Amino acid sequence: MSLSNKTLINEIDSLLLLEFDLQRLLIKGGVRLVGEINVSGAKNAALPLFFATLLTPGKFEITNIPRLRDIQTTVDLLKQLGAEVDYTDHSVNISTDDLKSHEAPYDLVRTMRASVLALGPLLARCGKARVSLPGGCAIGARPINLHLEGMKKLGVKISLENGYVEAAVDSLKGDTVHFSLPTVTGTENIMMLATKAEGTTIIENAAKEPEIIELQNFLNQMGAKISGAGTSKITIQGGDKLKPTKYKVMPDRIEAGTFMIAAAATGGDLIIKNAVYEHLTALITKLEECGVKIEKIKGDGLRVRAYEPLKPVNISTGPFPDFPTDCQAQMMALLTKAKGTSTIVENIFENRFMHVQELQRMGANIELRGNTALIHGNGGLTGAPVMATDLRASASLIIAGLIANGVTEVNRIYHLDRGYEKIEEKLKNVGANIDRVN
Repeated sequence: MSLSNKTLINEIDSLLLLEFDLQRLLIKGGVRLVGEINVSGAKNAALPLFFATLLTPGKFEITNIPRLRDIQTTVDLLKQLGAEVDYTDHSVNISTDDLKSHEAPYDLVRTMRASVLALGPLLARCGKARVSLPGGCAIGARPINLHLEGMKKLGVKISLENGYVEAAVDSLKGDTVHFSLPTVTGTENIMMLATKAEGTTIIENAAKEPEIIELQNFLNQMGAKISGAGTSKITIQGGDKLKPTKYKVMPDRIEAGTFMIAAAATGGDLIIKNAVYEHLTALITKLEECGVKIEKIKGDGLRVRAYEPLKPVNISTGPFPDFPTDCQAQMMALLTKAKGTSTIVENIFENRFMHVQELQRMGANIELRGNTALIHGNGGLTGAPVMATDLRASASLIIAGLIANGVTEVNRIYHLDRGYEKIEEKLKNVGANIDRVN
């Protein structure tokens, strides 16, 4: 791409971000959420599947895709690599017969951390890859050194040049990869790469998230031989020929959790369709400790009913199956209503308390002590102009606005469109007084 074309793309991107930055949500609080709300497909499950299509030529169909900015960014990246992509409504058809490039450029991936997932499939398919170091929400350092060290164990040669990972391999050989810390994208990258390695690869201290199981199921449907996903040890028998497949993406457990917390915070009664109980057990436990009633319903979904007063709880975030860091900010908004003092210990990201200052602007009584937040519940939030700092902080401020007295104005909501599909419309359909305005 020429320098002038890159400059044009950057200018257009800046204008689009400016347009999103000028949008905001206006929320009038004090309304119970009552009715049915539907959970979209999981972005964090869909993105690895998109990248896994690069492993072999053929035509794939993936359904239940959420319409989000990160999905569109990935579609654009696949097209740049040479794939043909037809993205309509909530499904995508991807043809990977003719890859034209092995580079994932900075211009496309600088806003999305999941772009690093191009590395494993490109190496497996092309024997080389050039992938920009990823971006995403500014919630703390998320280095990819664990990915790279694992790839080296399989025979990959890696260097870092001008903000890019330059990687190449002549012959992939299975080996044991031990992660010092569980890493979701690291586990996914090694799983995809190892499908083309000679022999057996074992991942020790693997991430256990449901999205890992989803990728295993997808790859096995393509013809891979992988077992152990959902445990700390995953085994990949490499070398088998892969084929394209059709697949439906699982529901988004974090979106489901966000709606559960919103129902509890507003004293609501919500049926949350497509919520998977087994994906949400840590959150369900804490909500029940608060006094919230949660039950499975026929088919797929949960019913959440809340009664005041809410009780305080103590939470410590951790890798699945522990309490998810991606629900921490939302839960903090709810706990401002609890009668007493709650604690949240954030063990995953060092910068994931940036929403605290905005909640304090609304009257929340929260103390920060290192990676611990003390929430002194008083139920006295009042509407105010606030600014979203990242994706889950955006959801936290929406929940705070739903329970605050008066009108809350949430700015910088472009983060929301990376991870929630039309969240304001879904909430409005169950009673929320919420509008997106310019």
